[in-house]
Amino acid sequence: MSNTLPHDHGQSLERELEHVPSVGNFQVVSDIFKQMGDGSRVRIFWLLCHCEECVINLSAMVSMSSPAVSHHLKQLKAAGLIVSRREGKEVYYRAADTLQVQLLHRMIEQLMELTCPNGAL
Repeated sequence: MSNTLPHDHGQSLERELEHVPSVGNFQVVSDIFKQMGDGSRVRIFWLLCHCEECVINLSAMVSMSSPAVSHHLKQLKAAGLIVSRREGKEVYYRAADTLQVQLLHRMIEQLMELTCPNGAL
């Protein structure tokens, strides 16, 4: 990338341009925000930031069918926002323990002016 902009607006950004990440670096953020494009999925994600649950219980919690909840869980898991574990025939889901998940969780709560149940993060 050239360090000289076509128009000089007096902002002296030219030297900073070499430090601007590529579009590919921003794709991670874009992919995460795509997952947050559905209110039901955001709600399920938020719940899983506070508990570990199976599909049947999550379905009851959000008043959705198990197949619909499973669809959202599959997308959240593919994005790395949640993880699962199997115990016998039951599969339990919870939020992944990553910085991105913690930041997203906090952002949701701040935007919605929510407080974590039981002081959880």
